[in-house]
Amino acid sequence: MSLIGKFASVGSATMASRILGFAREALIAAAIGVGPVTDAFYAAFRFPNLFRRLFAEGAFNTAFIPLFAKEMEGGGLEAARRFGEDVLTVLMTALLALSALAMIAMPVLVATIIAPGFSANPEKFDLTVVMTRIMFPYLFCMSLVAMFSGILNAMRRYFLAALVPTLLNVILIGVLLAALYLQLDPRETGVWLAWGVFVSGLAQLFFLIQGARREGFSMRIRRPRLTPGVRRLLVLMGPALVTGGIMQINLLVGQIIASTQDNAIGLLNFADRINQLPLGVIGIAVGVVLLPELARALKAGDFADAQHLQNRSLEFALGLTLPAAVGLMVMPAPIVAILYERGQFTAHDTALTAAALAAFASGLPAYVLAKVFQPGFFAREDMKTPMWFSLITVIVNVAVSLALFPVYGHVAIAGATALSAWVNVVLLAATLWRRGDFRPSALTLRRIAFMLAGSLVMGLVVWGLLAALPGLVGHPLLLVRVAAVVLIIALAAMAYFAVVILTGAIDRSELGRVMRRRKKNAPH
Repeated sequence: MSLIGKFASVGSATMASRILGFAREALIAAAIGVGPVTDAFYAAFRFPNLFRRLFAEGAFNTAFIPLFAKEMEGGGLEAARRFGEDVLTVLMTALLALSALAMIAMPVLVATIIAPGFSANPEKFDLTVVMTRIMFPYLFCMSLVAMFSGILNAMRRYFLAALVPTLLNVILIGVLLAALYLQLDPRETGVWLAWGVFVSGLAQLFFLIQGARREGFSMRIRRPRLTPGVRRLLVLMGPALVTGGIMQINLLVGQIIASTQDNAIGLLNFADRINQLPLGVIGIAVGVVLLPELARALKAGDFADAQHLQNRSLEFALGLTLPAAVGLMVMPAPIVAILYERGQFTAHDTALTAAALAAFASGLPAYVLAKVFQPGFFAREDMKTPMWFSLITVIVNVAVSLALFPVYGHVAIAGATALSAWVNVVLLAATLWRRGDFRPSALTLRRIAFMLAGSLVMGLVVWGLLAALPGLVGHPLLLVRVAAVVLIIALAAMAYFAVVILTGAIDRSELGRVMRRRKKNAPH
């Protein structure tokens, strides 16, 4: 399967998760709206999710996947199994200890790290403590999920690991539908959602263990031992704890500041959910596929292939991210209104969410570019350089958030997150260039220039259509609004793809192969 084909495989599975995520957010908006329960739920969910992104998907996977891939390349499946078993027992021991300590100390953690601003509202504070305790074991499950996902990715089995996150949204949608049917009050609904998060972690872990067994890979639980392989993993994980979770660190900083403004956490989360659609589909696809492929190429000494992988990843990432960013910046309010404005979610909430979405979207290409450039360091087992860059961007994020929050409120936090992401990308790209580890080819640079031109044309088309169709975009009937927005998006997409295909910004031969495969695989 080609690199673009692998991106498409992972991206399609992630797209399913993100679409279900929209359904989940729309139901949350309708069931509990923007208020104290929403703030408490998102603050509580962010904490175990932060650890998951930092520890499991960030530090652990960036260190584990290259080491596991090298074990498979050098010693075969049995050597990889022994390494996996050693890591599994140490990982489980550490997670159990961390979970126990965190659940005991949860009131202190909420008051100092998770949402210090909630201390002024005892009811919201107590609800956040309860929800976080219920959801924190999700970290244990998801860390093991990350490990089994890494094993499947190293074996070039990408689809199942990308698909299982949909279980979180499926289960939470079921919980919300039940809560609406039973007419539960917002507080009860919030607690039910917390339990749904925990159950989804167990379900995801179960399916990935079964998936690994189907590939002939099963592991036993041994006595924890710090073998040389495990020690190497821990050494590599240290710097990656900071690097892998830069977006999550920035979002947590934003949450701490936002907790001092009523409803700000809920508004930022509703906006970020929309921003996460292209980020998740494109960024996760690139990150999941590129790291093991790049590690394998460097292990084999094939530096030409490594350069090719990064050039194609860069083109794929920007080819889809640039137009998405422009679209979300030019037309945020109609999109927010269609997705959320019903039930407890008002037109005023739409305006506030749209402003945050436009600010988040300005950093969308940077979020995805980090997924392209970071594997260039991780695959070479250089975890420290991205760590220092991540620390710099956290400082930028905190400084800008604190400086602008008194003036712009929650929008300042979204803007600071975007700016810090661009600082991170500039530092990563400049260092790879200086070291000679990656320099985009002349063809790739030319394609990116035409992608920028196509995105500009697309943005002008969207702006013109919004000005020409205000009555339809703001029509009282939802179906009319949906039809108008879909029409604008379709015409804008046609304008963008006309530019990039005619100029050769998109590889027409690769596009033709993808279309032929789809036609061949289509049901007759």
